[in-house]
Amino acid sequence: MDSFTLALAEKLPKAELHMHLEGSLEPELMFLLARRNNVSLPYENEEALRQAYQFNNLQEFLDIYYNGMSVLLTEQDFYDLTWAYLERSHHDNVIHTEVFFDPQAHLARGVALESQINGIYRALTHAQENLGMSFRLIMSFLRHLSEESAFETQELALPHLDRIDGVGLDSSELGHPPEKFVRVFKKCHELGLLVTAHAGEEGPPEYVWQAINQLNVHRIDHGNRALEDADLTTLLVEKELTLTVCPLSNKRLRVVDDMKKHPLPEMMAKGLKVTLNSDDPAYFGGYMNANFHAIIKNLGLSPAQVVQLVKNSFTGSWLNDDEKAQALAQVESVWASHDP
Repeated sequence: MDSFTLALAEKLPKAELHMHLEGSLEPELMFLLARRNNVSLPYENEEALRQAYQFNNLQEFLDIYYNGMSVLLTEQDFYDLTWAYLERSHHDNVIHTEVFFDPQAHLARGVALESQINGIYRALTHAQENLGMSFRLIMSFLRHLSEESAFETQELALPHLDRIDGVGLDSSELGHPPEKFVRVFKKCHELGLLVTAHAGEEGPPEYVWQAINQLNVHRIDHGNRALEDADLTTLLVEKELTLTVCPLSNKRLRVVDDMKKHPLPEMMAKGLKVTLNSDDPAYFGGYMNANFHAIIKNLGLSPAQVVQLVKNSFTGSWLNDDEKAQALAQVESVWASHDP
């Protein structure tokens, strides 16, 4: 059954709802951009960099993550970064992607927001025209920075709102609760932006409550620890709030010690609307299909459960109703034609 399920997972069209563009910066591209921009990296070569990807927690990863993005300086760099991810995810049959980028991390290095968005958006539209991939672009606020910094970034983004679909909240979770950004997200709602927030990865269930009740999010990124609170789990089911779960990320960052103990099956059994995503695939060991492989092999997910995860990725997306219906029809077609 594993081989049948694995083949089905690879073949199914998918949406990815939780992927940080900067987290798709593979060592080979990082070194190429470093040479192009005369940036010095503290690693001898690509292999030495990969050897550094041994993380004990989220902060250890973030330290390398922010160091790596120092090579991103020009519009072309952001195009190359985005296009590399899109080509790779297209190979995994991702037909719709909703990607994060972290403008504050680049603004702090003197990289204009216009350069960031122009490069990213040019690659996204190129993929739409040439690979048939649809997309949404999500601007994330760095929660370890101040509310003032978030407001400043929001102001800079105003001329670009025709290309920004929503906002997120990421970076170091512990000690930076969602309530820190209530006023920022209130303004985002007023601007007509969709909102999501990382919560319940390393942070407690209370952070998920805050994201729902104070930020009025449209979905939750991660949300694993919501299972620790029965009332919260019930609320998430009642509201049909999508959770963007990232198994390989959870394993690499020690959110779970053993993939065989990942809470995904329990989340599904309780009726939570969970999706599968790669988070920061260059650092965590795999893109979409690799995440499907990991959960199928370690958790014994059935073909029907895999199909449900894929359906959730489209119904939980920010596509319009007609686009969702078309994507779901494609899923059903592949599912119906996949021979055992």
